[in-house]
Amino acid sequence: MPDTVLPGDLDPGDVIAVVDAEDELLVIAVRLGSGGFVLTVAPLDNGRPGAERQLVLTAGTPVRKHGRARVW
Repeated sequence: MPDTVLPGDLDPGDVIAVVDAEDELLVIAVRLGSGGFVLTVAPLDNGRPGAERQLVLTAGTPVRKHGRARVW
């Protein structure tokens, strides 16, 4: 069973899914922004450039952590 963590516990390279969502996302960057943590993520199964997007999560938003990806 995947671990549930908070956005502040994430690092680039982590593979996550926001609770109640099915898509696995690769965390590219984590920063503290206005209103919460700003995660830059990309779909794990999509290798196309430009697929990155930003998610803003509050400090208390639970996230499922599925592990780490090998980032070269």
